[in-house]
Amino acid sequence: MKARVKWLEDMTLVGESGSGHAVVMDGPPELGGHNLGLRPMEMILLGMGGCTAIDVLNILKKARQAVVDCVVELDAERAPTDPKIFTRIQVHFIVNGRNLNERQVERAVQLSAEKYCSASIMLGKTAEITHTFELREAL
Repeated sequence: MKARVKWLEDMTLVGESGSGHAVVMDGPPELGGHNLGLRPMEMILLGMGGCTAIDVLNILKKARQAVVDCVVELDAERAPTDPKIFTRIQVHFIVNGRNLNERQVERAVQLSAEKYCSASIMLGKTAEITHTFELREAL
């Protein structure tokens, strides 16, 4: 995997992935940024959310669960001093579908957390990560 980050001006950067996608990152105004894009640590948290969501959705698809929507809400705390690593991350899945099996969803979340989501497992080396989920019946 390769990536490239190019400085534009002040604290504004463009990150380019090896798969050909780009994202703007910027710092807060107090550090000379212009609030034009995501903070790098926000990208890490979003990456973890995306990684675990893909795992859970893939596992539920293989289990033939009729998922129509999935939202992952993340709430994180960082250390107060440098390096301001993540110390706690709460991951909450809201899975909407038809006749979802609660045990299948619980299993998918657990498998992602413990076996498949490399981002979660990596961040779990420094942060306490907890997972919860709720099911909603699709209309």
